[in-house]
Amino acid sequence: MNIDKIDIKGKTVAVITGDEKIITDVQSALDLLMTVKYDAGTKLIAVDKQVITEDFFILGTGLAGEILQKFINYQAKFAVYGDFSKYTSKPLKDFIYESNKGRDIFFAASVTDAAEKLASAG
Repeated sequence: MNIDKIDIKGKTVAVITGDEKIITDVQSALDLLMTVKYDAGTKLIAVDKQVITEDFFILGTGLAGEILQKFINYQAKFAVYGDFSKYTSKPLKDFIYESNKGRDIFFAASVTDAAEKLASAG
């Protein structure tokens, strides 16, 4: 796992990348949140979708809801960036659309867009 920091609009955004799945369940998401909080000193987290298990994007599993609720409970802002065009699920598209209208959870095409949204919300 790689944690890079982007300073934008006076805020620090942690950017998470890697070659393996980092977020596979609720506990791994919490572990990531705590690692970022202590290692990078921020609760603004942008994650490459490639490091998240595919179950996250199947809303019927409930995994996305559980994970995102934990981030909200711990007052973290979370963005997933990458190409979402392969997903054809209307509920997922609606979920992404509604999330992007809020102030805590975002889905973005690029790391730059994700960092911008997080910095503006945080």
